[in-house]
Amino acid sequence: MYKILIADDEPMMRELLEARLSQRDYSSISAADGREALARLEDSDPDAVVLDAMMPVHDGFEVLRQMRASAKHADTPVIMLTARRGEKDIVSALEIGANDYLVKPFMPEELFARLARLLKRT
Repeated sequence: MYKILIADDEPMMRELLEARLSQRDYSSISAADGREALARLEDSDPDAVVLDAMMPVHDGFEVLRQMRASAKHADTPVIMLTARRGEKDIVSALEIGANDYLVKPFMPEELFARLARLLKRT
């Protein structure tokens, strides 16, 4: 069973993703801000991360930078899932090391297809 970290400051989004992931036999861990996301990375060692760009404390871009600088999480798959749709944001996330980027609102089935594809590679 794959373990997915959901880092998003919106409680409804976390709940939706947790429910949909459990229907697909994934386990999930959630974080409401960037600091908590970094802590959950260390204590739960997820197989992949679904990461919002706009969060309190540390934004998703900073969480991603710290992940890619860490030997332990440098290769953990990350899908950015965010309302930020500007070309600069998308290119920046991919350059920092995001494996994929989806803009909210999104189709959950597309997210899960992308997630499954990334997990097959690991």
